[in-house]
Amino acid sequence: MSEKEKMLKGEIYNANYDTELINERIKAKDLCYLYNNLLPSKMDERKKMLSQILGKIKNNVLIEQPFNCDYGYNIEVGENFYANHNLVILDGNKVKFGDNVFIGPNCGFYTAGHPLDAKKRNEGLEYTKPITIGNDVWFGGNVVVLPGVTIGDNVVIGAGSVVNKDIPSNSVAVGNPCRVIKKI
Repeated sequence: MSEKEKMLKGEIYNANYDTELINERIKAKDLCYLYNNLLPSKMDERKKMLSQILGKIKNNVLIEQPFNCDYGYNIEVGENFYANHNLVILDGNKVKFGDNVFIGPNCGFYTAGHPLDAKKRNEGLEYTKPITIGNDVWFGGNVVVLPGVTIGDNVVIGAGSVVNKDIPSNSVAVGNPCRVIKKI
């Protein structure tokens, strides 16, 4: 099994020395660089570039610059998607956003994790787990979503939260670690 196949299955893999994965990350970073250097007024060019970076994109999508990701092809965004400045998506595995998702500035969605064992970690080994975001979700600024998290529909995640566990639909959740504080 290739390192890419292991990565997509959520198994331990080594991305540091695998030529295929290195080249795919470089390609995505080059595309992000081009996107981030487009004039903000060039909306058609920005959307076209996003369709080259992201795996699946619907209408009415805007990601403010700068935006960075690892591969791009593992990211799916729904209708009416908006992300403010400094969005980072480490997409070694699927990151799927539903419709009507709004993301504040300086947010990160990280599918990558590393072994607790220092020897394995120092070898550059890692794993990935998908992230799934439902419809009608709003993220305040400086939110971090960690590997394997699913967030349901109609959820508000408060600014500064670190989401390390699933959040059910119709919830307001905040904190580090993020927890539900009320139902909507």
